[in-house]
Amino acid sequence: MRTKIMGVLNVTADSFSDGGRYLDYTAAVEHALDLVEQGADIIDVGGESTRPGSTRVPEDEEIARVVPVVDKLVSEGVTVSVDTMRASTMERALDVGAHIINDVSAGKMDSRMFDVAAKSDAELIVMHWRGLLTDARATHTYDDVVAEVRDELLERTDAALAAGVKNERIILDPGLGFAKDAEHNWQLMAGIDEFSQLGYRLLVAGSRKRFLASLINPDNPAEASEADRDAATAAITAVSARAGAWAVRVHDARTSYVAAAVCDAIGRAGHDYQMKKQRQ
Repeated sequence: MRTKIMGVLNVTADSFSDGGRYLDYTAAVEHALDLVEQGADIIDVGGESTRPGSTRVPEDEEIARVVPVVDKLVSEGVTVSVDTMRASTMERALDVGAHIINDVSAGKMDSRMFDVAAKSDAELIVMHWRGLLTDARATHTYDDVVAEVRDELLERTDAALAAGVKNERIILDPGLGFAKDAEHNWQLMAGIDEFSQLGYRLLVAGSRKRFLASLINPDNPAEASEADRDAATAAITAVSARAGAWAVRVHDARTSYVAAAVCDAIGRAGHDYQMKKQRQ
């Protein structure tokens, strides 16, 4: 099965890649529908940036940004996830039909989030997180980043299960770029198979992130073009798809859709070839 494409919709003023472009309701809805046309299977709506240096927006502002957009997209038949660390925002989004809870803090910022997930039919993305990127506690120190991220993810998964979230509704995200430097991110991608073998669906979210920009333009990562970042993201999509990822979260749906489709075609051809050999 082809890896799904989760298109990013930042209804924010300060997201690292496209802050301010889709803060307007009409622009946000139009962009989301364009992402679907490009191949996105899911639209991930977020009203609060988690980039380094960002400040949290008030609860009522986040709700006002996110909920009307979610309501409209659901009415258009779009599968919607909501990127929020607030249970109250998630409850309002679920009321208008959101399908997936994408809490980058994995329930650490709001202890009610897992309870909200347990009481709903929504799927829950559990991401590896060590605190806000402005928080000194969000340490970048690891002895074995793959093993530690895996173990810390499973700890949060256990907390979700204890709250009543059903096992089959949980999705894991290793949290590329969150409390991790470039080398940590590359090591996680090198070990991505370990996460796809944990018995849960896997989401990989590396789109346009700094570790990709640093590879493209080591002297001045901020100058790496969106086109180059999207090409690098498509490569991350291909690696993730070959590892069996359920979905990738990306800004440019088309390039990653094509990459995922190519990997799916290779996988199906390989399966057919092996079946043919067994019959001979």
